[in-house]
Amino acid sequence: MILNKIIGFFSSDLSIDLGTANTIVIAKGKGIIINEPSVVAVKQEKYGQQRVLAVGHEAKEMVGKTPGNIKAIRPMKDGVIADFDMTEKMIRKFIEKAHGRSSLISPRIIICVPYGLTQVERKAVRESALSAGAREVYLIEEPMAAAIGAGIDIREPKGNLVVDIGGGTTEIGVVSLGGLVLSKSIRTAGDKLDKSIVDYVKKNYNLLIGDRTAEEIKINIGTAVPMEENLTMVVNGRDQVEGLLSSIELTSEDAREAMKEPLKEIAEALKEVLEDMPPDLSGDIVNNGIILTGGGALIRHLDKYISDIVKIPAYIADEPLLAVARGTGKALEEIDLLQDLSDNE
Repeated sequence: MILNKIIGFFSSDLSIDLGTANTIVIAKGKGIIINEPSVVAVKQEKYGQQRVLAVGHEAKEMVGKTPGNIKAIRPMKDGVIADFDMTEKMIRKFIEKAHGRSSLISPRIIICVPYGLTQVERKAVRESALSAGAREVYLIEEPMAAAIGAGIDIREPKGNLVVDIGGGTTEIGVVSLGGLVLSKSIRTAGDKLDKSIVDYVKKNYNLLIGDRTAEEIKINIGTAVPMEENLTMVVNGRDQVEGLLSSIELTSEDAREAMKEPLKEIAEALKEVLEDMPPDLSGDIVNNGIILTGGGALIRHLDKYISDIVKIPAYIADEPLLAVARGTGKALEEIDLLQDLSDNE
Protein backbone atom coordinates (compact mmCIF):
# COMPACT_ATOMS: atom_id res chain seq x y z
CA MET A 1 0.00 0.00 0.00
CA ILE A 2 2.80 2.43 0.97
CA LEU A 3 4.75 1.41 -2.15
CA ASN A 4 1.66 2.13 -4.28
CA LYS A 5 1.40 5.62 -2.76
CA ILE A 6 5.08 6.30 -3.48
CA ILE A 7 4.67 5.06 -7.07
CA GLY A 8 1.51 7.14 -7.43
CA PHE A 9 3.42 10.25 -6.39
CA PHE A 10 5.82 9.91 -9.31
CA SER A 11 3.33 8.75 -11.95
CA SER A 12 0.45 10.73 -13.43
CA ASP A 13 -2.59 8.46 -13.38
CA LEU A 14 -4.97 8.82 -16.31
CA SER A 15 -8.56 8.03 -17.15
CA ILE A 16 -9.51 7.45 -20.77
CA ASP A 17 -12.92 7.59 -22.38
CA LEU A 18 -11.98 5.51 -25.41
CA GLY A 19 -14.89 6.42 -27.66
CA THR A 20 -15.72 5.42 -31.22
CA ALA A 21 -15.77 9.09 -32.26
CA ASN A 22 -13.56 10.84 -29.69
CA THR A 23 -11.00 9.91 -27.06
CA ILE A 24 -10.92 12.04 -23.90
CA VAL A 25 -8.01 11.79 -21.47
CA ILE A 26 -8.16 13.12 -17.91
CA ALA A 27 -5.06 13.39 -15.74
CA LYS A 28 -5.50 12.99 -11.99
CA GLY A 29 -5.62 16.41 -10.37
CA LYS A 30 -5.54 18.25 -13.73
CA GLY A 31 -8.87 17.53 -15.42
CA ILE A 32 -9.33 17.03 -19.17
CA ILE A 33 -6.03 17.35 -21.00
CA ILE A 34 -6.89 15.67 -24.32
CA ASN A 35 -10.18 15.65 -26.25
CA GLU A 36 -9.49 14.50 -29.80
CA PRO A 37 -11.05 12.31 -32.52
CA SER A 38 -10.30 8.57 -32.33
CA VAL A 39 -8.47 8.57 -35.65
CA VAL A 40 -4.98 7.41 -36.64
CA ALA A 41 -3.27 8.42 -39.91
CA VAL A 42 -0.68 5.89 -41.12
CA LYS A 43 1.69 5.77 -44.06
CA GLN A 44 2.26 2.50 -45.89
CA GLU A 45 5.98 1.82 -46.13
CA LYS A 46 8.16 -0.92 -47.58
CA TYR A 47 7.66 -4.56 -46.63
CA GLY A 48 4.10 -3.93 -45.46
CA GLN A 49 5.13 -1.78 -42.51
CA GLN A 50 3.00 1.15 -41.36
CA ARG A 51 4.25 4.38 -39.80
CA VAL A 52 1.94 6.52 -37.68
CA LEU A 53 1.87 10.07 -39.05
CA ALA A 54 -0.72 11.61 -36.77
CA VAL A 55 -3.49 10.92 -34.27
CA GLY A 56 -6.51 12.91 -33.17
CA HIS A 57 -7.43 16.25 -34.78
CA GLU A 58 -4.55 16.19 -37.24
CA ALA A 59 -5.43 12.68 -38.41
CA LYS A 60 -9.15 13.47 -38.75
CA GLU A 61 -8.33 16.35 -41.10
CA MET A 62 -6.84 13.72 -43.41
CA VAL A 63 -10.00 11.55 -43.56
CA GLY A 64 -11.17 11.21 -47.17
CA LYS A 65 -8.34 13.40 -48.43
CA THR A 66 -5.28 11.15 -48.32
CA PRO A 67 -3.11 9.89 -51.20
CA GLY A 68 -2.91 6.17 -51.87
CA ASN A 69 -0.07 5.38 -49.48
CA ILE A 70 -1.63 7.21 -46.50
CA LYS A 71 -4.70 5.87 -44.67
CA ALA A 72 -6.82 7.52 -41.99
CA ILE A 73 -8.07 4.72 -39.72
CA ARG A 74 -10.76 4.74 -37.01
CA PRO A 75 -9.56 1.84 -34.83
CA MET A 76 -12.75 1.81 -32.73
CA LYS A 77 -15.99 0.60 -34.27
CA ASP A 78 -19.36 0.31 -32.52
CA GLY A 79 -17.68 0.95 -29.18
CA VAL A 80 -15.19 -1.91 -29.50
CA ILE A 81 -11.68 -2.32 -30.87
CA ALA A 82 -11.79 -3.06 -34.58
CA ASP A 83 -8.02 -2.71 -35.08
CA PHE A 84 -5.97 -3.87 -32.08
CA ASP A 85 -2.62 -2.64 -33.41
CA MET A 86 -3.88 0.84 -34.29
CA THR A 87 -5.72 1.19 -30.96
CA GLU A 88 -2.50 0.40 -29.12
CA LYS A 89 -0.60 2.98 -31.20
CA MET A 90 -3.32 5.58 -30.62
CA ILE A 91 -3.38 5.01 -26.85
CA ARG A 92 0.43 5.17 -26.77
CA LYS A 93 0.45 8.50 -28.61
CA PHE A 94 -2.18 9.94 -26.29
CA ILE A 95 -0.27 8.74 -23.21
CA GLU A 96 2.92 10.35 -24.55
CA LYS A 97 1.04 13.56 -25.27
CA ALA A 98 -0.62 13.51 -21.83
CA HIS A 99 2.66 12.96 -19.98
CA GLY A 100 4.86 15.07 -22.21
CA ARG A 101 7.32 12.20 -21.69
CA SER A 102 8.08 13.68 -18.25
CA SER A 103 6.72 10.98 -15.93
CA LEU A 104 9.22 8.75 -14.17
CA ILE A 105 6.84 5.81 -13.83
CA SER A 106 4.17 4.33 -16.11
CA PRO A 107 0.66 5.54 -15.27
CA ARG A 108 -2.23 3.65 -13.79
CA ILE A 109 -5.11 3.94 -16.27
CA ILE A 110 -8.85 3.53 -15.97
CA ILE A 111 -10.71 3.00 -19.26
CA CYS A 112 -14.43 3.26 -19.90
CA VAL A 113 -16.00 0.44 -21.94
CA PRO A 114 -19.52 -0.24 -23.25
CA TYR A 115 -21.77 -2.49 -21.17
CA GLY A 116 -21.96 -6.02 -22.53
CA LEU A 117 -18.43 -6.16 -23.95
CA THR A 118 -17.28 -9.79 -24.19
CA GLN A 119 -14.35 -11.03 -22.12
CA VAL A 120 -12.29 -11.24 -25.31
CA GLU A 121 -13.06 -7.58 -26.11
CA ARG A 122 -12.31 -6.51 -22.53
CA LYS A 123 -8.98 -8.33 -22.70
CA ALA A 124 -8.18 -6.54 -25.98
CA VAL A 125 -8.83 -3.12 -24.39
CA ARG A 126 -6.77 -3.99 -21.32
CA GLU A 127 -3.85 -5.39 -23.33
CA SER A 128 -3.85 -2.38 -25.66
CA ALA A 129 -3.37 -0.05 -22.69
CA LEU A 130 -0.72 -2.29 -21.07
CA SER A 131 1.19 -2.55 -24.37
CA ALA A 132 0.93 1.22 -24.74
CA GLY A 133 2.74 1.76 -21.45
CA ALA A 134 0.18 1.53 -18.63
CA ARG A 135 1.32 0.16 -15.27
CA GLU A 136 -2.11 -1.04 -14.24
CA VAL A 137 -5.45 -1.00 -16.09
CA TYR A 138 -8.99 -0.81 -14.70
CA LEU A 139 -12.18 -0.98 -16.76
CA ILE A 140 -15.53 0.53 -15.80
CA GLU A 141 -18.76 0.43 -17.76
CA GLU A 142 -20.13 3.46 -19.57
CA PRO A 143 -23.61 3.70 -17.98
CA MET A 144 -21.98 3.91 -14.54
CA ALA A 145 -19.41 6.48 -15.67
CA ALA A 146 -22.15 8.52 -17.40
CA ALA A 147 -24.23 8.52 -14.21
CA ILE A 148 -21.29 9.73 -12.10
CA GLY A 149 -20.40 12.37 -14.70
CA ALA A 150 -24.01 13.60 -14.79
CA GLY A 151 -23.78 14.40 -11.09
CA ILE A 152 -25.76 11.44 -9.73
CA ASP A 153 -24.80 10.10 -6.30
CA ILE A 154 -24.68 6.46 -7.39
CA ARG A 155 -24.27 5.13 -3.85
CA GLU A 156 -27.73 6.22 -2.72
CA PRO A 157 -30.54 3.62 -2.54
CA LYS A 158 -32.39 5.40 -5.33
CA GLY A 159 -32.88 4.37 -8.92
CA ASN A 160 -31.56 6.63 -11.68
CA LEU A 161 -31.83 5.92 -15.40
CA VAL A 162 -29.11 7.14 -17.75
CA VAL A 163 -29.11 6.98 -21.56
CA ASP A 164 -25.67 7.65 -23.04
CA ILE A 165 -25.75 8.09 -26.83
CA GLY A 166 -22.14 7.93 -28.02
CA GLY A 167 -20.56 7.42 -31.41
CA GLY A 168 -20.72 3.63 -31.69
CA THR A 169 -23.13 2.53 -28.96
CA THR A 170 -26.08 3.74 -26.93
CA GLU A 171 -25.74 2.66 -23.32
CA ILE A 172 -28.83 2.48 -21.11
CA GLY A 173 -28.32 1.86 -17.40
CA VAL A 174 -30.36 1.87 -14.20
CA VAL A 175 -28.04 2.74 -11.32
CA SER A 176 -28.73 2.19 -7.60
CA LEU A 177 -26.57 1.53 -4.52
CA GLY A 178 -23.33 1.77 -6.48
CA GLY A 179 -24.27 -0.89 -9.03
CA LEU A 180 -25.98 -1.39 -12.36
CA VAL A 181 -29.39 -2.93 -11.69
CA LEU A 182 -30.30 -3.08 -15.38
CA SER A 183 -28.22 -2.34 -18.46
CA LYS A 184 -28.58 -2.54 -22.19
CA SER A 185 -26.15 -1.65 -24.98
CA ILE A 186 -27.17 -1.29 -28.63
CA ARG A 187 -24.98 -0.50 -31.59
CA THR A 188 -27.24 2.32 -32.74
CA ALA A 189 -25.77 5.73 -31.96
CA GLY A 190 -24.02 8.70 -33.59
CA ASP A 191 -22.34 6.76 -36.40
CA LYS A 192 -25.59 5.09 -37.41
CA LEU A 193 -27.36 8.47 -37.36
CA ASP A 194 -24.67 9.82 -39.72
CA LYS A 195 -25.04 6.81 -42.03
CA SER A 196 -28.81 7.23 -42.14
CA ILE A 197 -28.30 10.85 -43.26
CA VAL A 198 -25.86 9.73 -46.00
CA ASP A 199 -28.40 7.16 -47.23
CA TYR A 200 -31.33 9.63 -47.10
CA VAL A 201 -29.49 12.30 -49.12
CA LYS A 202 -28.41 9.69 -51.67
CA LYS A 203 -31.92 8.23 -52.01
CA ASN A 204 -33.91 11.48 -52.06
CA TYR A 205 -31.51 13.90 -53.75
CA ASN A 206 -29.15 11.62 -55.75
CA LEU A 207 -26.28 13.31 -53.94
CA LEU A 208 -23.27 11.42 -52.57
CA ILE A 209 -21.89 12.90 -49.34
CA GLY A 210 -19.32 11.66 -46.82
CA ASP A 211 -19.66 10.82 -43.13
CA ARG A 212 -18.11 14.14 -42.07
CA THR A 213 -20.72 16.10 -44.04
CA ALA A 214 -23.48 13.94 -42.56
CA GLU A 215 -22.18 14.69 -39.06
CA GLU A 216 -22.24 18.43 -39.83
CA ILE A 217 -25.87 18.11 -41.00
CA LYS A 218 -26.77 16.29 -37.76
CA ILE A 219 -25.11 18.96 -35.63
CA ASN A 220 -26.24 22.03 -37.57
CA ILE A 221 -29.86 21.21 -38.44
CA GLY A 222 -30.63 17.84 -36.82
CA THR A 223 -33.83 17.58 -34.75
CA ALA A 224 -35.77 14.72 -33.18
CA VAL A 225 -39.21 16.38 -33.46
CA PRO A 226 -40.73 18.78 -36.03
CA MET A 227 -39.71 22.41 -35.45
CA GLU A 228 -41.85 25.51 -35.87
CA GLU A 229 -39.06 27.20 -37.75
CA ASN A 230 -37.23 25.01 -40.26
CA LEU A 231 -33.43 25.30 -40.17
CA THR A 232 -31.60 25.04 -43.51
CA MET A 233 -28.11 24.12 -44.64
CA VAL A 234 -26.41 24.09 -48.04
CA VAL A 235 -24.77 20.71 -48.64
CA ASN A 236 -22.11 19.98 -51.27
CA GLY A 237 -21.56 16.56 -52.80
CA ARG A 238 -21.37 14.60 -56.04
CA ASP A 239 -24.45 13.98 -58.16
CA GLN A 240 -24.60 10.19 -58.57
CA VAL A 241 -26.46 10.48 -61.89
CA GLU A 242 -24.29 13.00 -63.72
CA GLY A 243 -21.13 12.47 -61.68
CA LEU A 244 -20.62 16.24 -61.28
CA LEU A 245 -20.22 18.27 -58.13
CA SER A 246 -23.51 19.69 -56.96
CA SER A 247 -25.15 21.58 -54.06
CA ILE A 248 -28.56 21.22 -52.44
CA GLU A 249 -30.34 22.89 -49.54
CA LEU A 250 -31.46 20.57 -46.77
CA THR A 251 -33.92 21.45 -44.01
CA SER A 252 -34.22 20.29 -40.41
CA GLU A 253 -37.27 18.31 -41.52
CA ASP A 254 -35.00 16.40 -43.95
CA ALA A 255 -32.60 15.68 -41.09
CA ARG A 256 -35.45 14.54 -38.81
CA GLU A 257 -36.81 12.22 -41.48
CA ALA A 258 -33.31 10.83 -42.12
CA MET A 259 -32.68 10.07 -38.44
CA LYS A 260 -36.17 8.73 -37.70
CA GLU A 261 -35.38 4.99 -37.73
CA PRO A 262 -32.19 5.03 -35.59
CA LEU A 263 -33.89 7.30 -33.02
CA LYS A 264 -36.82 4.90 -32.96
CA GLU A 265 -34.41 2.00 -32.26
CA ILE A 266 -32.96 3.91 -29.29
CA ALA A 267 -36.44 4.65 -27.93
CA GLU A 268 -37.44 0.97 -28.32
CA ALA A 269 -34.35 -0.18 -26.39
CA LEU A 270 -35.24 2.27 -23.62
CA LYS A 271 -38.80 0.92 -23.49
CA GLU A 272 -37.43 -2.63 -23.11
CA VAL A 273 -35.35 -1.56 -20.10
CA LEU A 274 -38.36 0.19 -18.54
CA GLU A 275 -40.47 -2.96 -19.04
CA ASP A 276 -37.88 -5.00 -17.11
CA MET A 277 -37.66 -2.44 -14.29
CA PRO A 278 -38.08 -3.82 -10.73
CA PRO A 279 -41.28 -2.31 -9.27
CA ASP A 280 -39.48 -0.75 -6.30
CA LEU A 281 -37.28 1.29 -8.64
CA SER A 282 -40.04 2.36 -11.01
CA GLY A 283 -41.24 5.12 -8.68
CA ASP A 284 -37.71 6.52 -8.42
CA ILE A 285 -37.37 6.69 -12.20
CA VAL A 286 -40.72 8.46 -12.56
CA ASN A 287 -39.65 10.99 -9.90
CA ASN A 288 -36.06 11.47 -11.07
CA GLY A 289 -36.68 11.24 -14.82
CA ILE A 290 -34.30 10.02 -17.51
CA ILE A 291 -30.89 11.65 -17.88
CA LEU A 292 -29.46 11.93 -21.40
CA THR A 293 -25.70 12.06 -21.94
CA GLY A 294 -23.27 11.65 -24.85
CA GLY A 295 -23.03 13.59 -28.10
CA GLY A 296 -26.40 12.27 -29.25
CA ALA A 297 -28.09 14.10 -26.36
CA LEU A 298 -27.29 17.35 -28.20
CA ILE A 299 -29.73 16.56 -31.03
CA ARG A 300 -32.40 19.23 -30.83
CA HIS A 301 -35.47 18.30 -28.75
CA LEU A 302 -34.31 14.72 -28.15
CA ASP A 303 -35.46 15.09 -24.53
CA LYS A 304 -39.00 15.91 -25.72
CA TYR A 305 -38.93 13.04 -28.24
CA ILE A 306 -37.92 10.51 -25.54
CA SER A 307 -40.36 11.94 -23.00
CA ASP A 308 -43.29 11.78 -25.43
CA ILE A 309 -42.63 8.10 -26.18
CA VAL A 310 -42.02 6.70 -22.68
CA LYS A 311 -44.21 9.22 -20.77
CA ILE A 312 -41.43 10.01 -18.29
CA PRO A 313 -39.59 13.37 -18.10
CA ALA A 314 -36.19 13.35 -19.83
CA TYR A 315 -33.39 15.81 -19.07
CA ILE A 316 -30.11 16.59 -20.82
CA ALA A 317 -27.08 16.47 -18.49
CA ASP A 318 -24.76 19.47 -18.20
CA GLU A 319 -22.05 19.13 -20.85
CA PRO A 320 -23.41 15.76 -22.03
CA LEU A 321 -20.44 15.16 -24.34
CA LEU A 322 -18.11 15.06 -21.34
CA ALA A 323 -20.30 13.15 -18.86
CA VAL A 324 -18.66 9.74 -19.38
CA ALA A 325 -15.15 11.21 -19.33
CA ARG A 326 -15.84 13.22 -16.17
CA GLY A 327 -17.36 10.17 -14.47
CA THR A 328 -14.30 8.10 -15.35
CA GLY A 329 -12.08 10.92 -14.07
CA LYS A 330 -13.97 11.08 -10.77
CA ALA A 331 -13.53 7.34 -10.30
CA LEU A 332 -9.79 7.91 -10.76
CA GLU A 333 -9.79 10.68 -8.12
CA GLU A 334 -11.50 8.45 -5.55
CA ILE A 335 -9.56 5.24 -5.21
CA ASP A 336 -12.28 3.43 -3.21
CA LEU A 337 -14.84 4.32 -5.89
CA LEU A 338 -12.41 3.14 -8.55
CA GLN A 339 -11.99 -0.24 -6.88
CA ASP A 340 -15.74 -0.64 -6.29
CA LEU A 341 -16.69 0.17 -9.87
CA SER A 342 -13.90 -1.25 -11.93
CA ASP A 343 -13.96 -4.56 -13.71
CA ASN A 344 -10.40 -5.62 -12.95
CA GLU A 345 -10.54 -9.37 -13.25
